[in-house]
Amino acid sequence: MHKFIAMVGTNSTESTNRKLLQYMQSHFADQAEIELMEIKDLPMFNKPEDRQVPELAQQMADKIDAADGVIISTPEYDHSAPAVLMNALEWLSFHIHPFLDKPVMIIGASYGALGTSRAQEHLRQILDSPELRARIMPSSEFLLGHSLQAFDDEGNLTDEQKVAKLDGLFADFQTFVEITKKLKHANVANYQEVRDLDWDKL
Repeated sequence: MHKFIAMVGTNSTESTNRKLLQYMQSHFADQAEIELMEIKDLPMFNKPEDRQVPELAQQMADKIDAADGVIISTPEYDHSAPAVLMNALEWLSFHIHPFLDKPVMIIGASYGALGTSRAQEHLRQILDSPELRARIMPSSEFLLGHSLQAFDDEGNLTDEQKVAKLDGLFADFQTFVEITKKLKHANVANYQEVRDLDWDKL
């Protein structure tokens, strides 16, 4: 059984993105172990001169390292992923490299009709950057619009079509994780290139 880290891409205490990940944690409990990861307690990234990351960021990196993959649920603010999520990814690429060649599935929930398509596209660009180099599952947007009305009182998705779509994408992600395990021929070189990046010159 795969183990996944589910990153809540917001600092909101009432986020429907957290609710979506909690639904997945319960709904797929017989298929995978999913652990939610909060990012709201990370300090603002400040590029410390001693190159030391906060203990919380290191703990997060260790959990991502040990996981088979990461699921990130992002809101959309001003056509982009929220600053708090980008802040977390900055810490998680500052002399630590847990996302290197790590399979990632991106999902998102929003109050509006369009879901989080623009934020997801932005997040893909960030995760594909030289400092992160994640392996993002292609052609896999899960867009949950009108998310305030999307769940029942028990936290279950009520739209059967959305449930079917999520079921299919999650099955695809499990397959993608297995495929990614075979794409490791450049892993050592990738890791060395990332370690050789000089943050003082970025």
